Amino acid sequence: MAINVLVVDDSAVVRQMLTEILNNTDDIRVYDVAPDPIFAESKMAKQWPDVIILDIEMPRMDGITFLKKIMESRPTPVIICSSLTGKGTEASVKALALGAVDILTKPSLGIKGFLFDKKSDILGLVRSAAASNIKCSVSKKLKEFNLEESQPALISKTTDKIVAIGTSTGGTQALERILTMLPKSTPGIVVVQHMPEKFTRAFAERLNGLCKVEVLEAENGSRICAGRVLIAPGGKHLEVQKSGAQYVTKVFSGPAVKRHCPSIDVLFRSVAKNVRSNAMGVIMTGMGDDGAQGLLEMKKSGSKTIAQNEASCVVYGMPKEAVKLGAANHVVDLDGITNLIVGNNG
Repeated sequence: MAINVLVVDDSAVVRQMLTEILNNTDDIRVYDVAPDPIFAESKMAKQWPDVIILDIEMPRMDGITFLKKIMESRPTPVIICSSLTGKGTEASVKALALGAVDILTKPSLGIKGFLFDKKSDILGLVRSAAASNIKCSVSKKLKEFNLEESQPALISKTTDKIVAIGTSTGGTQALERILTMLPKSTPGIVVVQHMPEKFTRAFAERLNGLCKVEVLEAENGSRICAGRVLIAPGGKHLEVQKSGAQYVTKVFSGPAVKRHCPSIDVLFRSVAKNVRSNAMGVIMTGMGDDGAQGLLEMKKSGSKTIAQNEASCVVYGMPKEAVKLGAANHVVDLDGITNLIVGNNG
């Protein structure tokens, strides 16, 4: 059966272009469009969509308010269609925290040509969203952790330990869940979250306001140390390098790897080469196989390796590929990942 998509956007051009792109396939169908959430609600009362593509700035009701209503009443895969402005990025990061599965960026000018050029990516986003386990992501409540900062005494001295995390669709919520539970004494963490350029800084700033650990967008030469989380900037690759007795980040432009920039494989391979047994690798929810081979290289170099289990993933793609390769020492849910990171004392 075809994936039924509802497009909610106040731009007639966006509605028209997305309809043309998505209806030019055998497995996707735009069954209706709406210029704002009020109209969308009347459409959804007649037929509930498999996937919703949702604008943020719209008349009568904004996209964030509508997203909240959807997730509270009937969790559904939602792709946020957002501008690249500062205001748009902040709202999109909030939308991801509320349960949106991904972001489709759009420029202020030249939208028609932009969407046409991105049609392959758009089709991939919709297919990934349709396959996502959104109910798991949205409805499962946080368990109470008893992670006092005095508990992981052994890791407070391990400033040379590194945790490398790679994730994609569904990863923003998964990362928030894990990082908000970590004490300041947690080993330094480096993260690749597949996210468009300009969105990662807003995402890092949001997490920094929620977490005990410091969360920053990585820069070239940033020191990786206990109590700090560094997130790869969208559109740039991230590697870990050794500088004397310290580990630092290398941030650089380069071609996409496994269709992604930043690429998880790029990060994991640098960790396998430069950190080896002092590292832990974690691959989480996301479509495709980016990071699977890199995690295997980390395991072969002596790193501890973890894959998120299927039940807790929004999309069981990247972890599944890693498990198939035999790259994971542990296959656990998000709570298990948190406990393993806290207990990463060598």
